[in-house]
Amino acid sequence: MQFPHIDPVFLSIGPLQFRWYGLMYVLSFIATYFIICSEVLRKKLPLTKDNAADLVFYGALGVVLGGRAGYILFYNLGFYLANPLKLFAVWEGGMSFHGGFLGVMLAFLLYARRKNIPFLALIDMAALCAPVGLGLGRIGNFINGELYGRITAAPWGIIFPGSDGSSRHPSQLYEAFLEGLALFFIVRFVSRKTTVSGVTTCAAIAGYGLFRFIVEFYRQPDTQIGLFYGMFSMGQLLSLPMFIIGIITALLLSRRKKVSA
Repeated sequence: MQFPHIDPVFLSIGPLQFRWYGLMYVLSFIATYFIICSEVLRKKLPLTKDNAADLVFYGALGVVLGGRAGYILFYNLGFYLANPLKLFAVWEGGMSFHGGFLGVMLAFLLYARRKNIPFLALIDMAALCAPVGLGLGRIGNFINGELYGRITAAPWGIIFPGSDGSSRHPSQLYEAFLEGLALFFIVRFVSRKTTVSGVTTCAAIAGYGLFRFIVEFYRQPDTQIGLFYGMFSMGQLLSLPMFIIGIITALLLSRRKKVSA
């Protein structure tokens, strides 16, 4: 299959260009606001709609700054040291979920301290929002024709522009389904079944780690890094600890709750 021609710019107004990739971020922030408002009402947290908007702002800063810093440090440090002006060219792509995850954790920690609200209660809400952003972000990657998969003979393989002309896995769509849609329902299910703060976050961390580790077997490794030991990508080395830590922490939190009860 040939890659469907999709202009990465969906709207131009004079010199201004609005890209699908950026739109995915905007949509994810809007969805995050409504999810947080819903969770505030459900959990009866002492937060107003203005507080929810502040949380989205803090989270957005964490995602963008952390995601950019994570990509630079984990994936392409040499390039950005040689081209420092490219540090700010976020419209060209180059975001890391792992960096964005750490950025959101730090941003919510600062907000929790500022408002004297339990950190785990806030981060559990972020865990419900994360799959939405992940799914939309992967759709943005697909539209950009970037982060495509490895060569495949599968009938749904796609020839992406800028590749070597081989048919490749649409790994962005695999990730959109697993890290986005599937993970959203898993995290939502866990959040409705547990009363232990932090377990929802652990489910999101473990689920993402597992799904990302699996999909990386179908995703083309980063050219500047390749595979470690001829088998594992950087994404897998960063994701496997998330799965392990998420599972162990969830068990410890649940056990502590039982002991204290």
